Amino acid sequence: MIRIIDFYFLALKVAIALLLAAMVVLVFGNVVLRYAFNQGITSSEELSRIFFVWLTFLGAVVTMREHAHLGVDSLITRLPKPVAKLAVLLGYGMMLAATWLMISGSWTQTLINLHVSAPATGISMGVFYGAGLAFGVPAFLILLWDAFAIVTDRIDVTTAALVRDSEEEAALEDPAHTAFPVLKPKH
Repeated sequence: MIRIIDFYFLALKVAIALLLAAMVVLVFGNVVLRYAFNQGITSSEELSRIFFVWLTFLGAVVTMREHAHLGVDSLITRLPKPVAKLAVLLGYGMMLAATWLMISGSWTQTLINLHVSAPATGISMGVFYGAGLAFGVPAFLILLWDAFAIVTDRIDVTTAALVRDSEEEAALEDPAHTAFPVLKPKH
C-alpha cells in the first residue's frame, strides 16, 4: 500500500513539472509570436490559467503529505502533552471541516459548470473547478490519517515537526526524508 501511495505522489510531482513546463512554453511562445510575428496563440492565456490552478492545488497536496507548509508551533511545543494533543486535534478538526467544505463546494461548482465551455478553448469549466476535488480528497485523507496517528500516539505532538519554521529550512532538507514519520512503530 505504501508503494502505491508513494507512486501516486511521484505521479503528482511529475504532473506538476509537466504543467509548469507547459505553462512556460505557452506563455513564452505566445510572447515570441506576438512580438516577432504579430500573431499569438488564442488559447494560451486560458490554458495557462487552468494549468496554474491545477499546479497550485496538486502542489498543495504534495506539500501536505510532506508537512512542508510553513507555520509556528512554538506554543504547542511548550504545552503539556495532553493539552498540546488536544490543541493539535482541535486544529486538525477545523482543517478537516474546511477541507470538507472545499470538497463539497468544488463538487457543486464542477457539476454546475460541467456544461459551460471556456471561451477560447471550449474546454468544460468543470475541469477548472475539478482542481478543488483533486486537492480536497487527498488532503482530507492525509489530515484524517495524521489525526488518527496523533490519537493513537504514533505521533508525539510535543516533539514532532508538524510544520516548517522557515522556507530556508524546507529548502535545506532532503526531499526524500521530509515525509512525516507516521508509519514508524511505537516503542
